[in-house]
Amino acid sequence: MKPLLTLLCALGLGAALAAPAMAQGNPRGTASVTLGSAKVTIDYGRPSLKGRNVNDLLGQLPAGEVWRLGADQSTTFTTAGDLDFSGTTVPKGTYSLWARKESDNSWKLVFNSQHGQWGTDHDASKDAVSVPLKQGKAGSAAEQVTIKLQKEGDGGEFTVQWGDLELSANFAAK
Repeated sequence: MKPLLTLLCALGLGAALAAPAMAQGNPRGTASVTLGSAKVTIDYGRPSLKGRNVNDLLGQLPAGEVWRLGADQSTTFTTAGDLDFSGTTVPKGTYSLWARKESDNSWKLVFNSQHGQWGTDHDASKDAVSVPLKQGKAGSAAEQVTIKLQKEGDGGEFTVQWGDLELSANFAAK
């Protein structure tokens, strides 16, 4: 009887530990780039449009509200060194990453000191830094949210695309 009880407890613990991972309904994506000694990585959920229009989904977002830049668990941004986003310093560390819609319909990339939370749990009081994003129309539509980090000149470029929406920002290692 004791071995059976031990087995049932072990199975229950395994299921409890696996539950958060199974709750992630979308595939995860990663992006990374190294600039000098600063390795930068992003881990994010990749929702699909599934016939929806990105402008219908994000175009109605009120000013001051945030988009979680993915799905499920919050998007995680980690940098091993300080970064410069057009004069704004993002200190080395780990952040959750958000895009905030501004009153003029522009977007800002928000680095929040809380990370690992569910992607709808944004605590604005923990926003550490925000930087302007350039908005453009992508050449080809992306069915799933796609985040890229790539070298650009002496620095790097952050790009997020969903449907024909493309948001980007340049940065450099400090």
